[in-house]
Amino acid sequence: MKIAIVICYMGKLPWYFDYFVHSCKYNPTIDFFIISDDTTCKIRLPRNVIIIYKTIMDLNVMATMRFGFAVDIKRAYKLCDFKPTYGFLFSDLLGKYDFWGHGDIDVIFGNIRNFISSEVLSQNDLISVRHDFLTGYFLLFRNCDKMNILFTKSKDYKRVLQSDIYLGFDETSFQFNSFAEGKAFDTIPSEVESMMHVAKRMEQEGHIRAFFDFLVVEGVPGSLKWIKGSLFFRRKYEILLYHMIHFKKKYSPKRRLRKMPETFNISKNRIYSSSVN
Repeated sequence: MKIAIVICYMGKLPWYFDYFVHSCKYNPTIDFFIISDDTTCKIRLPRNVIIIYKTIMDLNVMATMRFGFAVDIKRAYKLCDFKPTYGFLFSDLLGKYDFWGHGDIDVIFGNIRNFISSEVLSQNDLISVRHDFLTGYFLLFRNCDKMNILFTKSKDYKRVLQSDIYLGFDETSFQFNSFAEGKAFDTIPSEVESMMHVAKRMEQEGHIRAFFDFLVVEGVPGSLKWIKGSLFFRRKYEILLYHMIHFKKKYSPKRRLRKMPETFNISKNRIYSSSVN
């Protein structure tokens, strides 16, 4: 089954984009569309990574036309609330794919297909790489009308898309701890009905089939090794991706590499090349 990932990133693409692209290269059966306003990117892109130039103003115009009400995104981070709408918003881009996903560029992928198998795809409509809640940095939807407008099942979706404030709509509306504790979705209050609330409700009612499994590493654990497209934690656990949400704040290389290594380690405070072991 064909998969495409859509990522919107406004501003200058950061150092870790090099590692993101390098790990995408080793997932050649998946296409990655980067919607960006950065015209200065000079790294050589593999065939499956496509940068599409759009500004926030362009996205506002597109979204206003597609949704039928005024959209005025002022801050790039607000785009996170729009992630669940990408199947609808970018439908012209995604027509030939069986699944589409949204994500972030502060990740390093391992071998995605080792985890997102044909069986997982055929049996599910929604695929999360955490067991306890939806993951904004990587989430897959079946490319069909039902899933492409799943966001409209939230009673608050119009309020979310017209607000200036990021409301955590793509994940849990900041109720990560409650979901991680295993509380029932309908007992977890939140400012808006998030996509996690919607997904669990729709799953419970039998409208969608959802997959939740813990396939990633976050935080700053160290002990990560990337070997020619596969990613390992503590030398024995293969993982789908590493989310660098905290690591990128602790580490910044002194210079960008001219050639990305086939093997590298990620410690708690740096990334360094290593031999294959």
